[in-house]
Amino acid sequence: MIESSLTDSSNTEDPSLLIVDDDTIFCEVLAKAMRKRGFFVTCAHTTEDALSLAEQSTPEYAIIDLKLSSESGLVLVEKLRMLDPGTRIVMLTGYASIATAVEAIKLGATHYLAKPVDADQILSAFERIVGESDIPISAHPLSVGRLEWEYIQRILAENDNNISVTARILNMHRRTLQRKLAKRPLRE
Repeated sequence: MIESSLTDSSNTEDPSLLIVDDDTIFCEVLAKAMRKRGFFVTCAHTTEDALSLAEQSTPEYAIIDLKLSSESGLVLVEKLRMLDPGTRIVMLTGYASIATAVEAIKLGATHYLAKPVDADQILSAFERIVGESDIPISAHPLSVGRLEWEYIQRILAENDNNISVTARILNMHRRTLQRKLAKRPLRE
């Protein structure tokens, strides 16, 4: 489902912002907050819808959730950067880790933020200079389950979210991998 900024106060001269998150309520709330801050906002809830919108009109800014249903937002970061290297992208996630933060930045994200996050934090992240290394590192070590989940996510992203190929690389049965992917580790 695609949602456009349809408010009377929208100005076509406002910078364009694409928000991609499968949580529709979060999308609506964030879109409203960003409109108040002068953005022309468009929302998408899948990578396919987001790419369709971006191909029609490349956004100047994008906010992308890491986990979109069964897809990874990392794939979308890379594709948006191919469409327009100047797009400033902030990756959001409820499952922050150093591994996914590094991967997002390598693929072209301007910044990486852990949820919960507010509109002002996102605005500050858009202003971040590419190459700055201020990704927060937790003082608490990750659990073994969390590390395994992050590693699986990285291998999955490297293989374009192909479960069968990822299972072969990890030397595990496809169904076992699917069960592990369905179980999200606790936030730490």
